[in-house]
Amino acid sequence: MFFRQLFDPETSTYTYLIADETSNTAILVDPVLEQVERDQKLIEELGLTLRYCLETHIHADHITGSGKLRELTGCQSIVPMGANAVCADRKIQPGEALEMGSVVIEAIATPGHTDSHMAYLVNKTHLLTGDSLLIRGCGRTDFQGGDAGTLYNSITKNLFTLPDTTLVYPGHDYRGHMVSTIGEEKKFNPRFVGRDRSDFIKLMGNLNLPNPTKIMEAVPANQLCGRAV
Repeated sequence: MFFRQLFDPETSTYTYLIADETSNTAILVDPVLEQVERDQKLIEELGLTLRYCLETHIHADHITGSGKLRELTGCQSIVPMGANAVCADRKIQPGEALEMGSVVIEAIATPGHTDSHMAYLVNKTHLLTGDSLLIRGCGRTDFQGGDAGTLYNSITKNLFTLPDTTLVYPGHDYRGHMVSTIGEEKKFNPRFVGRDRSDFIKLMGNLNLPNPTKIMEAVPANQLCGRAV
């Protein structure tokens, strides 16, 4: 399996390029519009064919590159079941798997940051958590149908039950971290260590974070796979 982590410095967003090295077919997870040229160049240099653009959720902090990449490459755009994105070619269900040769990507329901959010477990070893579980943190829950109690359940019941050695690759990082493990996050993530569900709900309710700077343009554009309205 080919696995590459890519970064957008403006929005601190991670995009993931995954490929089957036998068929040279690839998938991009959470592409960023401003990085489409970079991503397409890398895919071409590596001799890969982009089959899918896969979203963890409808983003509020950046505009997706999936629509543009679909125009350029003919790939399919895939979003979680329940996401308000009529432009997508298909919607992926919890428990459903995408297969590309030796690469198997399993969808795990992780609502709470938004009302329709998926994490993706790649070959049982690499977990792409989107904006649900972050390294020593978690996604906010105060807009787009987010709910703190739901996020707590998603992470503790659907992610923290995976093997401790599972690698955690988040959708964002704001402190320079690139990868963690489930075991590390269970031991050291301050949003969860020593907190029960009610403590977590109280904590998340008192964060008082400003809205993402791009939320007014990003959400409606992402409901159209990155096309501005």
